[in-house]
Amino acid sequence: MYDMSRYARQIVFPEWGAKGQTRLQNSRVLIVGAGGLGSRQAELLARAGLGFMRIADDDNIDLTNIQRQALYNESDAMQNLPKVEQLKIHLGEINHEVAIETARQRVDKFNIHNLAHDVDLIMDGTDNFPSRFLINDYAVKNKKPWIFGGAIGAEGQTAVFRAGGNPCLRCIMDAPSAACGENSCRSAGIFGPVVSAIASLQTMEALKILSGSAPAENYLIKINFWMGGIQRILLTGKVLRPDCPCCMKKEFEYLDD
Repeated sequence: MYDMSRYARQIVFPEWGAKGQTRLQNSRVLIVGAGGLGSRQAELLARAGLGFMRIADDDNIDLTNIQRQALYNESDAMQNLPKVEQLKIHLGEINHEVAIETARQRVDKFNIHNLAHDVDLIMDGTDNFPSRFLINDYAVKNKKPWIFGGAIGAEGQTAVFRAGGNPCLRCIMDAPSAACGENSCRSAGIFGPVVSAIASLQTMEALKILSGSAPAENYLIKINFWMGGIQRILLTGKVLRPDCPCCMKKEFEYLDD
């Protein structure tokens, strides 16, 4: 039984209402990555009353994760437990009404279709651009919305990407940067509040999309949390690259290589 009373503080918001809550209950999301971004997205979506989430990650919990990765604790780290399995347990303690499916695997070109074909939205909780470009290729090819997010040091950025005349990630970031690799947090550092804030922005856009309550942001948002600077780059047709290998040429190299 889906208990609407637990979501009373959302439902009373005029732009959301019972209609938005019901739509969220009937929505399905894939979260790629169960680290700093993904674990926080999963927690916020579970608390909000998402109907179904699938979480994919092949990593285990270690002590360095606790500083920024929501819900994991010292006991999880000392036992080096799988992130997705512990996240499912902790999320179940928060909201047993959410159906949670886990995939203890790294998302790649061989499994992304099985993981994403039946969801309404893909959430980026990854830590590297090859994985994000893979999600981008799949989302453009299959006309699924996805929400990009990244955080390093005291900086973060996020954007919503949708097919149909809108720019894709490759239009604005054509090639992976060495500075944004999966080892970058070890060398450049990362603050917990930065990760939480970017994941929260991503999740708010997800709620707007899934509930149909409001149009999602049409900006790439960049924030320097140390200096307090915010940059918003409008993502319109003008940003579309005529030579974009993904949304214009339909080459989908990260799916097909």
